[in-house]
Amino acid sequence: MKLPVAGAALLSLIASDVHAVSRYDVTQMSCADVQARIEQEGAVVLSYRSWRIIGLPIYDRFAKDQRFCPDGTIAAPAGVPTADTKYCPVKKCFSSGRFVAR
Repeated sequence: MKLPVAGAALLSLIASDVHAVSRYDVTQMSCADVQARIEQEGAVVLSYRSWRIIGLPIYDRFAKDQRFCPDGTIAAPAGVPTADTKYCPVKKCFSSGRFVAR
């Protein structure tokens, strides 16, 4: 009887780890550091300031590849501003609806 309870506890622990995504402020990181975090962790949330609207914080999910993006999104090339460059190439999880022909 204790085995199913232990199994359920283990599954809930594993499931909670799947959704845990680290968050980083890229304005204090080098491009190489940002790319290394994405490579190591698979997916991260990066924050940075908008260049269009001064002071507006932006938070987006970036991934190593498609496997690390949520359902309904795709990994596509993008860039973020880091401490050492204005455009650090990474892959961002975009809503797949953005790529539908209209």
